[in-house]
Amino acid sequence: MARRIRITAGGVLAEAELGDSRTAEAIWAALPFAAAAETWGDEIYFDIPRARTAERPQEVVERGDLGYWPPGHAFCVFFGPTPSSRGEEIRPASPVEVFGRVVGDPTVFKKVRAGTQVRVDRAGETP
Repeated sequence: MARRIRITAGGVLAEAELGDSRTAEAIWAALPFAAAAETWGDEIYFDIPRARTAERPQEVVERGDLGYWPPGHAFCVFFGPTPSSRGEEIRPASPVEVFGRVVGDPTVFKKVRAGTQVRVDRAGETP
């Protein structure tokens, strides 16, 4: 059974599906959590309570990917190019561990501003 999460940031609400990695397991086990969002190009990121190392770090990701960024202990949502991107690619500041993917249109996160409170819960559970 797929593990789905709900990401709420101000008026933005999206669901995502977690993959089958140790990082995804750690994120699932840490839920729920909340933190203030930061933005970097077409990416939002925020601190999470569990530090991990990357199992299969990626230098380039896809629109809608969820990534864990080890240097900042951060949960990242990628929805377009970042300041490190070359052309239309989506390049994190440094390699990330992709652990999940937004279900639906990830560009809804363009509405999220730095400082917005982000909450991540298991989908289907009351916050």
